[in-house]
Amino acid sequence: MPRKTHTDKRDGKGRGRSGGMEKRTPRPKPKIDFTIDSMDYKNTALLKQFTTDNGRILPRKYTGLPAHYQRRLNRMIKRARQMLLIK
Repeated sequence: MPRKTHTDKRDGKGRGRSGGMEKRTPRPKPKIDFTIDSMDYKNTALLKQFTTDNGRILPRKYTGLPAHYQRRLNRMIKRARQMLLIK
């Protein structure tokens, strides 16, 4: 017996990308103005701006940094954690 196919339009309820749901509001990107030379593991005030309250490092999607600087930032945050400068 052949499968039934739905030819009628969906009413916008249920799951799916265009299922009638309104768009999510994007997470605000941090407005941080700094020079790359100031990115150091000892600059804890700057590093804390790139972490959440729980101490997790914000991804590139939210920081807006280029990949090279995001990797450098991750290194600096992890180094500061090892030295117990930040949690």
